Amino acid sequence: MFHFGLLTAILDGWSFEEAVDIAAGMGFECLEVACWPSGKAERRYAGVSHIDAERVLEEDAYADYVKKVVEAKGMHISSLAFYPNTMDPDLNKQTAAIAHLQALIRASAKLGVNMITTFIGRDQTKSVEENIDLFEKIWPPIIALAEENGVKIAIENCPMLFGKDQWPGGQNLMCTPVIFRRLFEIIPSPNFGINFDPSHYVWQQMDYIKTLYDFKEKIFHIHFKDIKLYPEKLAECGVLAYPLDYMSPKIPGLGDVNWGAFVSALHDIRYSGDAVIEVEDKAFESSREDILTSIRLSKQYLNNFIG
Repeated sequence: MFHFGLLTAILDGWSFEEAVDIAAGMGFECLEVACWPSGKAERRYAGVSHIDAERVLEEDAYADYVKKVVEAKGMHISSLAFYPNTMDPDLNKQTAAIAHLQALIRASAKLGVNMITTFIGRDQTKSVEENIDLFEKIWPPIIALAEENGVKIAIENCPMLFGKDQWPGGQNLMCTPVIFRRLFEIIPSPNFGINFDPSHYVWQQMDYIKTLYDFKEKIFHIHFKDIKLYPEKLAECGVLAYPLDYMSPKIPGLGDVNWGAFVSALHDIRYSGDAVIEVEDKAFESSREDILTSIRLSKQYLNNFIG
C-alpha cells in the first residue's frame, strides 16, 4: 500500500513547521517538501522553500531538527521537490539550477529522504532530437551523483507547456512514453525514474493507465492532480493552441482523471511508494482559507479510493 501525502508548494507563506502541522492535522502520512532556492520564484507554485538545502548540508543541528519536526507528527518526507529548467539556454540559469539540484541530492541523502522530484528541463526553441543531445551532456553527472548518494531522481511528466512563455516546445523534455524509453536507454540507472502525474495526459489525450503498467518499475513517486478539458474551447482553437486555452488544472475530483481506475492500477502494479496531492487550482487561490479548503476537499475526495 502506498503512502498518502501533500506537496507543500501550495502552502507558500506558511513556515515549514506550519506546513507539517497542517498536513498532520488533515491526516496525511508524508510531505513532498518544496525546496527552491529562497526568493527565486520563476513561476506560479515555484520559488517556495520549506527546507533550506544548503543549511541542511552546513548545519547538523538544523538537519536533525527538520527530521524531528516531521517524525514528531508520525510522518515522513517523501521527497525534496525542485522543478527548474536544468537545460535552460541561459547558461547562468542552467548552472544555478544544476548546482541547487546537486545540493538537494546531498541534502536528501543527509536527511534520509533519498528522493528528489524534479524536471529534466528543455531548451524550448530546440527540437526533441537536439534536446536529447543536451540531456546526454547534462544529466549523466547528475544521475551519477544521485547514485553515489543513494538518492533516486523522479522526473515529473509535465511538458511545462501552458502559454506563450513556454512556446513552442515547453520546458520539460521527459513527458511521453516514447521519450521515457529513449532517456532510460541513455541512462539505464536504477536511480533514474518517474514522478507520474496523470493529469498531464488528459489534455495530451494519452493513456495514463497504460503508462503505469508499462513503466511500473520506474514509477518512483506519484502526483494526485486533476485537469479539466473543455471540448467546446478545443473545438474552437484546436490542439496547436496554447494548452491553457482549452484546459485548466483542477483539484482531484473536479477534472477529468478517472481516479478510481488510476488508484486501482496503482494497486495492480503493487505500488508501495508515496503519492501526494498537488494543488494548482486557480479557483482556490483567493485566501488562505480557500487554499486549506482545496487541500481538505482533495483529500476528502481521494479518500473514497484510498481509504
